Amino acid sequence: MNTQIDDWLSRFDAALTSGDVSAVTALFEPNGYWRDILSFTWNLVTLEGRDSIGAMLETCLAGTAPSNWRRTSEAEDTEDGAAAWIAFETGVATGTGRVAVRDGLCHILLTTTENLKGHEEPRGALRPKGIEHRADRHRVTWSEKRAETSARMGFEDQPEVLIIGGGQGGVALAARLKALGVPALVVEKNPKIGDSWRNRYRSLVLHDPVWYDHLPYLPFPDTWPVFTPKDKMGDWLESYASIFELDCWTSSSVDRATWDAEAETWTAEVTHEGRTVTVTPKQLVFCTGAYGPPNTPSFPGQDSFGGTLIHSSAYHDGADWAGKRALVIGAGSSAHDVAVDLWEAGADVTMYQRRPAIIVRSETLMELAFPTYSQEAVDNGLTVDMADMLGAFTPFALATEKNRRLYDHIRERDADFYAALGKAGFQYDFGEDDTGQMMRALRTASGYYIDVGASTLISEGKIKVLGGTIDTLTPDGVRIDGTDHGFDLIVACTGYASMNEAVAPIVSREAADMVGPCWGLGSGVRGDPGPWLGELRNMWKPTAHDNLWFHGGNLALSRFYSRFVALQLKARMEGIPTPVYARPAPAA
Repeated sequence: MNTQIDDWLSRFDAALTSGDVSAVTALFEPNGYWRDILSFTWNLVTLEGRDSIGAMLETCLAGTAPSNWRRTSEAEDTEDGAAAWIAFETGVATGTGRVAVRDGLCHILLTTTENLKGHEEPRGALRPKGIEHRADRHRVTWSEKRAETSARMGFEDQPEVLIIGGGQGGVALAARLKALGVPALVVEKNPKIGDSWRNRYRSLVLHDPVWYDHLPYLPFPDTWPVFTPKDKMGDWLESYASIFELDCWTSSSVDRATWDAEAETWTAEVTHEGRTVTVTPKQLVFCTGAYGPPNTPSFPGQDSFGGTLIHSSAYHDGADWAGKRALVIGAGSSAHDVAVDLWEAGADVTMYQRRPAIIVRSETLMELAFPTYSQEAVDNGLTVDMADMLGAFTPFALATEKNRRLYDHIRERDADFYAALGKAGFQYDFGEDDTGQMMRALRTASGYYIDVGASTLISEGKIKVLGGTIDTLTPDGVRIDGTDHGFDLIVACTGYASMNEAVAPIVSREAADMVGPCWGLGSGVRGDPGPWLGELRNMWKPTAHDNLWFHGGNLALSRFYSRFVALQLKARMEGIPTPVYARPAPAA
């Protein structure tokens, strides 16, 4: 297999060097895939089929100057063919990737930029020395220098990058930028970094395992729990920001940002320490999680409701609702977590389900869907960086079928679990095309739940389930299909708007509409309209608005893609040409 990979790389290198696009495309299967992250396209692009690959090369090859393609690992026999890790160079960067070859032709190629030449991350042997060991009457200590740098940021010194949001996405990106020498300022509305986690409902625990959730440069300790409680996560983010000396303004907000196309600069009005401060960054990055503002529903008759009606974003704990009747509207992750929290507090809980949801047991997902993020993987020498690259290697088009096979297995394995849910009146499915939780998360970021206890309560009837159509809210509760049900509390777990909606109040309605929605692949399923895109909308890459970016997602996505957002911003700061291939057009 090594020979098969080496032979393909040699022919690929020669064809690229000669500029023979037809010879390059002939090395791919007719329906082969090439996923490029920055190296050729300065974008996140998945090219599907020879024609698509050829069109990209006709535009990008001459300016990329790729060379020195080589295998860096032993080849493996995989379901995608003989596969191996690879390395290469371009005119401005070093790159890493992976290739899978079948019968002499490439089935999948992944190329990613690792470092910009002359601007490498100061890691390992390149780490900063920290101090010169010599006597100096004019010595400035680390703490003195840090205090001065922090005091100047946003005033005498302007950030290259203004980051809106100090959750995992904001601090991960800021840490990457700090390492690359890019001045960045994080603006967080809460009093402390990490409060975006601390302020959520009291029983919240991460549903993903620790091996999946590391942040850049600083993995969780080996003694860290598999599933992290939300307050512990908040403390970790606060400590992380301190350790990496991130410049963060807390209890602050970006109220307005105006783009000057001629000067290629943003002018941002920031409320900080009780006054308005004008900040002039070159780049503006929205790091508001995976969503925009809450989708606050409006129900007929809600003004007449005599109880309490809140969106899940305003829910914190159920302590005040012991012995009370609570209705949770929705059946996604927040709805399940809120329902459990209310039940634990002693409330009488009912869940109103508008449509089927995808449910999967945490234990099953850990065993079948996270083999590369596990203690076993670590013990076998698979680092989190390698696991991330393995995940990135699978094109989204192929992930659809792989996830369908996974959920066929899950459906059979946990048949009794699903039968009990159905018997309790809960509506579940595995997605319109049976591809399960992860594909729905990528497509719509809603409508699923990784079970950590709520499903058992539903199956046992401890959390009741209602369906049907809400006719109206009444003074005592809600009328569904003509039948009145009494409730003291209604929690609307109705989700959030797209991330681009966070742009509207800060930049403009026109800018938000120009960029268009975030997330989704164009799969054509409900909530993810076509056409097919092959990559997530607007995430981690140039958008239709100059110098406006989105970075976010769960901890794993924030970790992996923060690297590429930071590289794009660093290249622009250093004046490295970044011609973007297939940049999104303004949304209609």
